[in-house]
Amino acid sequence: MDNLVTAFLAGVALGPDKTAVFWAEHEYSYEHFRRQAGWVAARLVGAMGVRPGDRVALWMRNRPEFIGALFGILAAGGVAVPINNFLKPAEVAYMLEDSGAGVLITEDGMDEGLASLLSANPSLRVLRVDGIPADPGDATLDPGIRTRGDLAVLVYTSGTTGKPKGAMLTHGNLLHNVQSCREVLAVVDYDRFVLMLPMFHSFMLTVCVLLPFFVGGSIVLVKSLHAPKQAVAEMFQRQGTVLPAMASLFRVLAQLPAGVELPLRLCVSGAGPLPAEILRIFNERHPKIPLIEGYGLSEASPVVAVNPIQGPWIPGTIGMPIPGVEISLQDEAGRHLPDGEEGEVCVRGGNVMVGYWNDPEKTAETLVDGWLRTGDIGLRRPDGYHAITDRKKDMLKPNGINVYPREIEEVIHGFPGVREAAVVGEPCEKRGERPVAFVSLEEGRELDERALHEFLKSRLADFKLPRRIVVLPVLPRNSTGKVLKTNLRDLLRQT
Repeated sequence: MDNLVTAFLAGVALGPDKTAVFWAEHEYSYEHFRRQAGWVAARLVGAMGVRPGDRVALWMRNRPEFIGALFGILAAGGVAVPINNFLKPAEVAYMLEDSGAGVLITEDGMDEGLASLLSANPSLRVLRVDGIPADPGDATLDPGIRTRGDLAVLVYTSGTTGKPKGAMLTHGNLLHNVQSCREVLAVVDYDRFVLMLPMFHSFMLTVCVLLPFFVGGSIVLVKSLHAPKQAVAEMFQRQGTVLPAMASLFRVLAQLPAGVELPLRLCVSGAGPLPAEILRIFNERHPKIPLIEGYGLSEASPVVAVNPIQGPWIPGTIGMPIPGVEISLQDEAGRHLPDGEEGEVCVRGGNVMVGYWNDPEKTAETLVDGWLRTGDIGLRRPDGYHAITDRKKDMLKPNGINVYPREIEEVIHGFPGVREAAVVGEPCEKRGERPVAFVSLEEGRELDERALHEFLKSRLADFKLPRRIVVLPVLPRNSTGKVLKTNLRDLLRQT
């Protein structure tokens, strides 16, 4: 395939009238999305002046129009910039400015945030998906002239500096990852992927949108992301067969009453570690359904490794690299380490990004001698399975979304009376992890915790908000002045 649009059209050709997306009581065909994407592409090019290579942002909640808008952007020759719909306007504004996106595709439900964005940037052109006609007509969807080497998507991922970075993924990167996932997950056209995580997430974008569309499968798009019982009911109603999700949902499925059998043939745990206890109880309750843990990152489109479907499913491991991808454990000098020795997880393959948008310095630090240095620490076992043994530079993953403590710490430091702040993650059964802030105060100050919470709430997305504030006389530091976050995590375990 030359690009993502040609792959999309090939999927449409497999069955134009087949249901591509189940959405509550509605069913939408492949032909519906072809027409919708054609309408969006024509609107972007004709009314909004989008040209090949222009960035177009997508800011909306999970809904079928996300798919038509995505392929419409690509058909117009644009570069899609999916934005976390939970972010506050100031956070969205940064991504729009950094990416240079002059067009934003959004929905009526984002009106409050949109007003703020337009106030700051009146020249921003807006296309609302609520305005797409129910029958968009037979607009031609041109596969365009974009090649595998052209940019397709900018996925923003948080950085240690607190400022998000745009991982540049080409058409070829994503096609490579989709094909690898198709092989390793043994995906076929009768598969129905249950999509219940946010569509802006790179995991969902590749595995739950591009993959099923390119093989002629279907998507069960869950309407409510915050109602697990409803999500499970929709999965049963539409007979979903593949469930990529977070570990917390598999605990829920493991606790279903005896006699209730899942329609699934495969479960994939991603967007965070899969605790061994959850794998154990799930296997006991559903012994015939593989629950396989994988590993990935946005910079790799995102899937890197996964436990094999046929097993064994080894707790605490991420399995083996997917087809066409290599993993090397390296020391700081780039020396490849032997089995059993811990080092930085480095990845090489056609799925690896071409760099960070407008950040050559960070690109040079991350892409070294053809390898993507992930920042994660891991090892390779003698049996060929890999394990991640340490988290990426203190990163947190509430609800499977990457959050770097530095970003939260910077905001806390702006609150009057705070002398120093450090944020660490606390395990949470429902959310996977939640931020906890430790602060010390200037002499003579007392903390108004409610005021601090309101201060943070106005500046940070809800999933980034610390769930606890712990005041200490001073933060523990080593001899060089670095905050000892290991000590803070130990303190959490004691309280």
